[in-house]
Amino acid sequence: MFLCRMKKVIISIRCVSRQYQVGGTVVRALDGIDITITQNEFVAIMGPSGSGKSTLMNILGCLDTPTGGSYLLNGKEVARMDDDELSRIRGREIGFVFQSFNLLPRYDAVRNVELPLIYAGVGRQERYVRAVAALERVSLGQRLHHKPGEMSGGQRQRVAIARAIVNNPSIILADEPTGNLDTATSIEIMNLFCELHSQGNTIILVTHEEDIAKFAERTVRLRDGKIAEQ
Repeated sequence: MFLCRMKKVIISIRCVSRQYQVGGTVVRALDGIDITITQNEFVAIMGPSGSGKSTLMNILGCLDTPTGGSYLLNGKEVARMDDDELSRIRGREIGFVFQSFNLLPRYDAVRNVELPLIYAGVGRQERYVRAVAALERVSLGQRLHHKPGEMSGGQRQRVAIARAIVNNPSIILADEPTGNLDTATSIEIMNLFCELHSQGNTIILVTHEEDIAKFAERTVRLRDGKIAEQ
């Protein structure tokens, strides 16, 4: 007898909208979308410019709030969370990776990766050990004390990924993580995301590149703030 175990739903978005007032015009960045993402999924979010990709990513990362609808994260309504709880989620449960890396140029790789741990109140010795482990996990053990200006674009993105995973988050949100990289380096970075996915992370990737989206298990396509395909 075989037992089928249902994957845990970690993100449930129902009829979510996000409106902005631009002068005298109401812009509907998101218009009543529904998305469900389960534990350890690898999802790509695609769409043309202005489709709502970045707005959706900001809502998923608890950086913005919907105008309407419901966003359940691990079964809890995000709209009911206070600032402290939202800050804790952003710092410990979600890892962010950005196109522009967002590294501090005056700090070496270890110090850049330590930053989320500093904000979380982790002691100096433990911070160092965890930062080194995260950098070794992304194959940068030989670049611990190099600054961003001494690294290639691919190496800087690996530092950014190490920073995203140093708190062992369950969800990694990556916004155009290969946008500033050449083709060969992009493939290396996507293979790293696949490795993290195989180790249990849920990956949500925003991209405009079809070849990059193919690394994901599922693609959600947005158009004019609505779900065109998922």
